[in-house]
Amino acid sequence: MVTGTVAAGLAAAPAGAAPAPAAVKVATVEGITEYRLSNGLSVLLFPDQSKPTATVNMTYKVGSRNESYGETGMAHLLEHLMFKGSKNFPTPTAEFSRRGFRMNGSTWLDRTNYHVSFTANDDNMDWALRWTADAMVNSFISRKDLDSEMTVVRNEYEMGENSPVSVVLKRMQCLLFDWHNYGKPTIGARSDIENVEIENLQAFYHRYYQPDNAVLTVSGKFEPKAVLSEIERIFGVIPKPARKLPHEWTVEPTADGERFFTVRRPGEAKLVAVGYRVPAASSPDFVKVDLGLSILTDSPKGRLYKALVDTGLAGQVFGFSIAAKDPGFVFIGAKLKKDGDEEKVKQVMLKVLESSFAEKPITTQELQTAVQDERTGYDRLFSDPENFGVELSEYIGMGDWRLFFVNRDELAKLNEKNVAEAVQRYFVRDNRVVGMFLPEDKPQRAQMPAPVSIPKLIASHTFKSEGQAVDAFDSSQDNINAKTQVVRAGALRMALLPKKTRGGVVTVEIKPRCGDLKSLEGRQVPKLFMESMLTRGTRDLTYEQITDEFARLKIDGDVTSFTTDREHIAEALRFVARVMNGAAIPQSEFDKLKRVISTSLQSKLDDPTSMAVDALQMHFRTYPLGDPRTRLTKKETLEAIPKLTRSDVESLYQQIFQTAQADIAVVGDFDPEEVRRVIESSFTRKAPVQYKRIDAEYRPVAAARIVMDAPQKENAFIIARRDFAANMDDPDAAALITADWIMGGGSGLSNRLATRLRQKDGLSYSVYSSVSLHPFGNRASWIALAITAPQNLSHAEKDMREEMDRIVREGVTAKEVEEAKKGLLQSRAVNRSQDDMIAGGWVSYLEEGADWSKSKKLDEAIAKLTPEDVNRAVQRMIVPSEMTFVLAGDKDKAKKAGKPFDAMP
Repeated sequence: MVTGTVAAGLAAAPAGAAPAPAAVKVATVEGITEYRLSNGLSVLLFPDQSKPTATVNMTYKVGSRNESYGETGMAHLLEHLMFKGSKNFPTPTAEFSRRGFRMNGSTWLDRTNYHVSFTANDDNMDWALRWTADAMVNSFISRKDLDSEMTVVRNEYEMGENSPVSVVLKRMQCLLFDWHNYGKPTIGARSDIENVEIENLQAFYHRYYQPDNAVLTVSGKFEPKAVLSEIERIFGVIPKPARKLPHEWTVEPTADGERFFTVRRPGEAKLVAVGYRVPAASSPDFVKVDLGLSILTDSPKGRLYKALVDTGLAGQVFGFSIAAKDPGFVFIGAKLKKDGDEEKVKQVMLKVLESSFAEKPITTQELQTAVQDERTGYDRLFSDPENFGVELSEYIGMGDWRLFFVNRDELAKLNEKNVAEAVQRYFVRDNRVVGMFLPEDKPQRAQMPAPVSIPKLIASHTFKSEGQAVDAFDSSQDNINAKTQVVRAGALRMALLPKKTRGGVVTVEIKPRCGDLKSLEGRQVPKLFMESMLTRGTRDLTYEQITDEFARLKIDGDVTSFTTDREHIAEALRFVARVMNGAAIPQSEFDKLKRVISTSLQSKLDDPTSMAVDALQMHFRTYPLGDPRTRLTKKETLEAIPKLTRSDVESLYQQIFQTAQADIAVVGDFDPEEVRRVIESSFTRKAPVQYKRIDAEYRPVAAARIVMDAPQKENAFIIARRDFAANMDDPDAAALITADWIMGGGSGLSNRLATRLRQKDGLSYSVYSSVSLHPFGNRASWIALAITAPQNLSHAEKDMREEMDRIVREGVTAKEVEEAKKGLLQSRAVNRSQDDMIAGGWVSYLEEGADWSKSKKLDEAIAKLTPEDVNRAVQRMIVPSEMTFVLAGDKDKAKKAGKPFDAMP
């Protein structure tokens, strides 16, 4: 711990204190500048004036790789404890909520990071920097916090144990590495999570959470010179540690034979997975292997997709690479039905992965499409400084933040031959994990290349020094209204908001207005398939051709919600209109989609969360089964799919689908006149059935307590709901939203439900509430939910009920209301800085015949709220005796722990 003047400096620099040592500039790459303080702290500044938000992200170059025996999961556990407070910031999560901060932390193999995003102003920036510095050296890391947070982390572990992919991935890591710590999943072993000593955590913290092992990134709207001076003042007083970090010398031996394993647990779907060790992220081979993996596993263009999904052997394929500082791995999977042939799937997977490129060389089209997809991903990430500032943590963990640019630029050097050769070097039998070990006289080993010198790699690379400058955009409601052109052309309604964006990104939201109550009656499943089939083929385009064109036009998303850029927006709009106007519902794609959706639904049937949500939906079913306002459960949908025919979907499409009657919002860097002309000339399809909005009305539902058994599931779920009459035009709308924010909807971890269930009792990793108010109709609802362990279900229900009783009985305090108002208003302001939120808001307002003045009025109403207003809303919204509770979990596990949940606590 630091004491005396150092601690004082972290709280606020004392008057007359000696100036902190100046930071030394290290490098500038495309608008990002690195500095280094004398204590070893690296600082990355990435200014961007286009949005009124900023992000402060601290990356520590330590992860699960650095854990010792008996300490697996410790890096992740420490990540949780860091939010429990420090000497000068004892309750940071309360301040996050009060300021409307968005915060999170994450732990991975080579790094741990903590970030906060906020409305850009000097006070928020100063607070974020001081908290980040204080957390580095003054965090409590106390026994009492470990006792409560350990059970939260264990609950997170239990969540993963319910996922077949998560379980198989963890087993895969263990068999891919004999000695390297990459073989230990970041979440850790359950016994280590439960038994780690606080002294071990404190020692880990003091060893690695130091300035010479950290990189501070500030991105978004700020003045670089002023912020750098602030960083020098706040962080410069932290001394450079005298200790030396442990030297690492373990090198994983070359793999010498294939391995197999089987996980047998209850479930509703099968998974076949294959893993291969691959070079470190700094190796040129890594980019080649990663691109080859995309060519093999992409949906629907990939070779594995064609071999498994197109043939009906599997419902879904996927693949991803683990980029790491040391040699990592790739993970490839195929999901199939419970009665699927896993041996046949395994044989096909191995043949495609290990022989495909030798038997059929990579085509120019395959390479160009994969490269374009990768480039679009890099461009999208770099265009958003908030996300990019956090994503840089990955590259810092790999060895240097500039590896982002190295790997991006490496794409230009790829060709069909070197990609295929790289894949064939590592995708070989003796480097493979799928199952049992088999002895072999002549092993086929995959020798890893020599370590790459990152300093030499960086020194030899040509970087761009200039970054793109984007003017600031005022995201106030008045300015959004003033800058937006609202256009009506027949039944089309458009909101066109041109503004400069980094990378020339354009965001599009399209809401076709289709059908009426009569035409949609009894057709929930055909409608689900109709919407999913829109991009799966037209009269003259196949599914693959459509996805290729999406890649060429840099369309990221689907036909009704996507981003592209200024260069492609006009052509992109023409193309999505062409696809929607001419959907052909091809039989082969329809059959594949039935398998995909069936497999997905089947795999969720025994999941406690899905079970509880479906039970709640059925209990609140106030309209007949065929009514479009009635949502089907997963089981009902699954049972209906085998009876569904292509003609069912096509007839619905021909009867109701139209683009000539739609609400469309376009936000970003575009020519509004050109976009208007394109929309008017392209969105022309009309339907025989005229659209008529379907509103839901409030109907009272009797309270109930529903208990569901989820045998042998590590995780459990509880959800509570009450419906009441209200909508967004209700005089109490602002108070209802604020009341929910205080109860469980607020950001951070300091709302009442999070404080009780997570912070105090350590029962849940995820607990929150939400109020649903619609612009039309008058059916409103309030829900509260939590993920916990089966043996904690009864305790979680007791906590929930007591908090509901308390807020109704005692009311909210004036302090709670003031902090909620401030946090809520800042959170809403941050939302308005996101182009997708603006576009989505416009689509909603177009349907209402309103504009952003309605948002401004809501803000004004929130600002004027009194405790009496909020307490009146609480009484309307939360009536404990009328709440329906659904609990789903393993009854036997809870009973054996002496904590059954059959009866109400």
